[in-house]
Amino acid sequence: MKVQRYSHVMHLVSKVEGKLAEDKDSVDALMSCFPAGTVTGAPKIRAIQLIDDYENLERNVYAGAVGYFDFSGNLDMCIAIRTLFAKNSTVYWQAGAGIVADSKPELEAKEIKNKSAVMINALKYAEVIDEDSGN
Repeated sequence: MKVQRYSHVMHLVSKVEGKLAEDKDSVDALMSCFPAGTVTGAPKIRAIQLIDDYENLERNVYAGAVGYFDFSGNLDMCIAIRTLFAKNSTVYWQAGAGIVADSKPELEAKEIKNKSAVMINALKYAEVIDEDSGN
């Protein structure tokens, strides 16, 4: 595990490797990991129920898997923890924060804003959105 530093946030990053059981393939491995506990919470089933009850937007690609399968059955995936898409001249972005028992709502909101800042600044720089958007 290592710390990766970015302009607005830091992340703990680790590489996970393992050997599949003979009756399993890379699709089985991927399916066993999603939805990922890092974006649902624990216990997973109850956390997913709460997400369904309280989140008023679809997650779409957010919190899903992004990566590839190769022709030999290998895969390399990551979790889409910040996403951006455009539809009908509207740009949407999603980011989140991990809520735990002692979370402070104002700090979690600040974390989400920090995570979104890179996408918002890139859109402003490219003149896709105006300076007043995304605040």
